[in-house]
This record gives sequence, structure tokens and C-alpha cells, in this order.
Amino acid sequence: MSALILFVFLITAVAAMPIAHGLLVAALAAAATSDKVPLDLLVQQMVAQVQSFPLIAIPFFMLTGTLMMGGKLGEALIGVLTTLIGRFHGGPAQVGVLSSTLFGGVSGSAVADASAIGSLLIPWHKRLGYPPAFSAATLAAAATIDILIPPSIPMILFALTSNASIASLFVAGVLPGLLMCGGFMAACWWVGWRRNLPRDRSPFNGAAFLKHMLYASPAIVLPVLIIVFLRFGIATPTEVAVLSTLYAGLVSTMVYRDLGWKRLNDAIVHAGLATGVVLLVIMASAAIGWLLTYDQMPQGIAQWVQANVHAKWLIILMMNLMMLVLGMFIDLPAAVLLLTPVFVPLAQSIGMDMTQLGIMMVVNLAIGLYTPPVGTTLFITSALAKVKVGQTVRELGPFYLVAFGVLALVSYVPASIIR
Repeated sequence: MSALILFVFLITAVAAMPIAHGLLVAALAAAATSDKVPLDLLVQQMVAQVQSFPLIAIPFFMLTGTLMMGGKLGEALIGVLTTLIGRFHGGPAQVGVLSSTLFGGVSGSAVADASAIGSLLIPWHKRLGYPPAFSAATLAAAATIDILIPPSIPMILFALTSNASIASLFVAGVLPGLLMCGGFMAACWWVGWRRNLPRDRSPFNGAAFLKHMLYASPAIVLPVLIIVFLRFGIATPTEVAVLSTLYAGLVSTMVYRDLGWKRLNDAIVHAGLATGVVLLVIMASAAIGWLLTYDQMPQGIAQWVQANVHAKWLIILMMNLMMLVLGMFIDLPAAVLLLTPVFVPLAQSIGMDMTQLGIMMVVNLAIGLYTPPVGTTLFITSALAKVKVGQTVRELGPFYLVAFGVLALVSYVPASIIR
């Protein structure tokens, strides 16, 4: 059964069918050819997977990001960062990295980050004379910081599948996210210095900086509030998601006064559509995961690895290589839901806790978002910059080096993950 699922899914992938639809076709094909799997039971497993209270956090975090970055706040955030670092080598690109890091505290979606930040920064980069491909590469890679800085939708999905603590994952993602931010900023500085890229050469204006800082402070405060609420058990992740949406609505209404009925309606529709896509992927992945578990494939892989591979570092390397390859072809939410049941027994066999496994998986699969042939943020930023995907990929070398460095750290140095 497992072989048939893999075969059918590969055919649908080659046919460029959407991931969720391809997973459903593979599940139905396996169920139809087996007399041991009732179709109604398969449907029950799909529905049961989305009847989860923690999943309520997803639409609210998406709505928070849309409300916060869809109005004047996004421009204010970019203004304060431009005043702070825009005059350094690679400064405009570093603004994109820092914007994504701060936006990560209000959204949890790399795709939303790439769309929102890219639409604001790429035209500015072009006016400065920045190479469009490098601008697209910077923002494609930086957008993935969004899913490391809490809140993070992939972490919620991992916790749902592995029974790990969402709060622990959120707190653990802060340090890797900051390391990724620092590494990407260093890469931008190096490229800017080596190529002598254009930058904002106006002198530092303290008054303008303070003005922008005060105006953008609501966006900077929100991620801190989320971490504090989770770290000290003040609210559950779902409650934090609802509170963050209320906060975003109040700030947009009372501080920036740019939240009209039309923008509110657009934000709700956008969050609803994005949530629907995620839930469809969850349901399809649940069907595949249940069939593979019924076929005892995860246990079989774990037993084979335990019998043939004895070094802990080699098992971790094998898991990373498998995730890197699959992440190039499968979208991140689906990859998390499919691989978690396979890797949990392996991680337990070598004494790796679920928090470290979750962070390792998110960091690893995030690389797939800007790696061809199926790189979501890669496609989005390339389209916004109006350059070919191949041109963007050629500019991603320094960012891949940073990402692999952070991946090695979280994989082999458990102390790098805050618990």
C-alpha cells in the first residue's frame, strides 16, 4: 500500500497537480485497491484531524498579520529600519531581513511575509538601482525567518502531529530565528560591500528615527507580548492568537486609524482562504499518514534504521537529507504532516526530544521554500521582481550557507534550542 501511495503521488506531482489534491488522489487510490480500508473510515480520519482546538490559532494569526502589515504600519516599520541601517553596505537588503524578522512576530506564514514585504521593498530596491534578482533572493530567504520567530503555523502543525508543546516550540524558535536573521544580514553586507551596491547615503537623522520608532512600536511590541504570554503561561497559544488579532484590530483602529470596513473584509477573506488551503492540506496529509501508519511504514523505517545505522549523528544526517530532498518538491505544511509520524520513532530511539526535532524540521523544510523546483517564496519574490527563477537562484548561495549552518547547529547542538 505504501508503495502505491508513493507511486500515485509522484505521478500527480509530475502532472503539476496541487499538493493537497495529489495527496487525496493517492489516498483514494490506496483505499480503493485495498479491501482492508473502508472508505468511510478514511473520511473519518480526515475530518477528525481538523477537529482540533489548537488549529483555531491558524486563522487568527493569519488575520493578525494581514491587519498589522496591510496598512500604515508596514510602511512605518520599513521607515524605521531604513533610517537605522539603510546607509550601510547592503543596507536596503538588510532592511528586508529585519522586516521579515519583525513581521514573523505577527504572522507565522512565510508566504504572507514574502508577499507583504516583497510588494513594499522590491519597488524601493529598484528605484535605488538594486539588482532585482538579488533583491528577490534576499526576500525569498528572509521570509522563512517568519516561521521560526513565534507565532509559527508549521510549528502548530508539528505539535498537532507529535503531541509536542506549542508553547515550547514557539520559545525554542526564537534563537534559531535570530541567528538566521544575523547570518542573512551578514550575507547582505558582504554582497553589498563586494559589489558596491547602491545604498541610502543620507546621514543618520536621530529625530526621524525616533519618530519612526514610536510610530512602529506596536509592531515591535507584539512579538514580545506573544513570547511573554506563552513563556509564563499567561495564555494558551490559541488564546494568544485571538488576543493578538484583537490587539491588531485595536491598534489599526485607534492608533493608525486605517482600518475601514473594506480592509477588514479583505483581511478576513484573505485569512479565510489561506486557512482553507492549510486545512485541506491537513486533511489530505491525515489520510496519507493514517494509511502509512496502518501499513506500519513508520515503524518499519525506524526498525530498519535502528538495525543498520548505529551512530546518532548519522541518523540525524539521514533525517536531514530526507527532509531536504522532500522539501524541494512538497510544500512545507504537507511535508511536516507527512514526515512527523516517520521521524518521531527515530528521534525517540536516539533520545532526541520533540522540541529539538520540531525546530530541526522547520529550519530544514524552510530551506525548501526558496529551493527549486517547488519553492513558494522563491516564485513569489521572483514574480514581484519580474526576474526569472534561475536568476534568483544564482543569488541565493550566501543565504544557503547561512541556513545550512543554522540547521547544523540546531541538529547537533541541543543547547542552542531554548526550552
